[in-house]
Amino acid sequence: MTQQSVEALQEWSGREELAEAMIPLIGRLYRNNNVVTSIYGRKLINQSAINILKAHRVVRRIEDAELPLEQTMPILQAIETLNLGAVSIDLGRLNKKFVESGSTNLIDFLTTELGEKVGQAGATDAEPTDVVLYGFGRIGRLLARILIERGGYGLRLRAIVVRKGSDDDLVKRASLLRRDSVHGPFDGSITVNEENNTILANGTLIQVIYSNDPATVDYTAFGINNAIVVDNTGRWRDEAGLSQHLAAKGVARVLLTAPGKGDLKNIVHGINHADITDEDKIVTAASCTTNAITPVLKAMNDRFGVIHGHVETVHSFTNDQNLIDNFHKGERRGRSAALNMVITETGAAKAVAKALPELEGKLTGNAIRVPTPDVSMAILNLNLETATTKEEINSYLRDASLGAELHKQIDYIDSPEVVSSDFVGSRRAGIVDGLATIATGKNAVVYVWYDNEFGYSCQVVRVIETMAGTHPVAVPAMGAPAVATV
Repeated sequence: MTQQSVEALQEWSGREELAEAMIPLIGRLYRNNNVVTSIYGRKLINQSAINILKAHRVVRRIEDAELPLEQTMPILQAIETLNLGAVSIDLGRLNKKFVESGSTNLIDFLTTELGEKVGQAGATDAEPTDVVLYGFGRIGRLLARILIERGGYGLRLRAIVVRKGSDDDLVKRASLLRRDSVHGPFDGSITVNEENNTILANGTLIQVIYSNDPATVDYTAFGINNAIVVDNTGRWRDEAGLSQHLAAKGVARVLLTAPGKGDLKNIVHGINHADITDEDKIVTAASCTTNAITPVLKAMNDRFGVIHGHVETVHSFTNDQNLIDNFHKGERRGRSAALNMVITETGAAKAVAKALPELEGKLTGNAIRVPTPDVSMAILNLNLETATTKEEINSYLRDASLGAELHKQIDYIDSPEVVSSDFVGSRRAGIVDGLATIATGKNAVVYVWYDNEFGYSCQVVRVIETMAGTHPVAVPAMGAPAVATV
């Protein structure tokens, strides 16, 4: 090996060793103090050393240089000495603020930034809330994975409710949670207790309840009280149908993982989640497409003004289509999903207005189902009030994804080689593909990728947190998106 090669390997090994040393510290902060750590929105909990290094590297997109681990490690060590209460800390943003402050005393800086959380010894702002998953299909199982990953802090997954499908139903349900053809294996261990009808996943004990009638389930018999029931079945979408859950003992509120009908609030987290009040017993999390496009549309409307737009969705096939040609009550959906592109309707464009009223009547939409199992794309063809350029749009949306109030919803990428499978497992509602952006005067076309399963499920969990009031305070606080300069 050349001297240069030796030095490169030594430098990498040193960084990897430092990342490995961070892992137990990150874990202790989470388990003992309910402190969630991240770097520009990328969570560090339960991550490998390599993923921690990657999170530090992504900062080059923001500050034109990687974030040195030599800067974040002292922050983590100092944070542990402060004995904090529950808080969400972005190490990237916090380090940037510390450097810009000119302060030389890290402890004094952190004490000021973290304020009343100092010395609170893991105290949370709200008691943990019981969560029940009514239905255990694609979205239900992903919600379970996310809730289990969080270890019961804030939200506790207590039960799933399904209709019994076979004598070995429990084993089959657990196997589907353990293995997924799209999202890979469950990260942890799963144990089934057929005598008690429970699934133990990474220490989370989940009661499996068999029922055909949501109104007759007695959750209190399993020690479940004031629960939020998340209806993943899509069987009921109006207030009358979903109110059946509220008739069950132990249920306080209901969330539907689909667009609601009538006057039910359709919530897109990051846009109108503040509209949820204590009086709202039933709310909906809208659709995966509505969640993907609404944040980007809000950002574009805030900066450039949207006069009119058309949303064309290229969507992976779903279980409501046929694998092989057969009768289907919907138009075209009876044709083989695995062999065809299928034109179908989408209500996402109209649904945007429920979360973003200023776009009422300004959007049309259509959809094409394609033979991929997950990850979709929305193409936003927009007529704007203000003339702009590709560079200005991309700079603005990139900034929105990194340092603004929609950073949990919008991601940005400008790689020339990315394809749909690269976005499986994305936790953002939508990812802007900057290289595909087109702008001519007052017309712009923006391409938005989205994991219509996992990204949407992350949005659903954010809505549950809002309903439960369990989301920890974020430090540093996020501001509004900056106006881009080119």
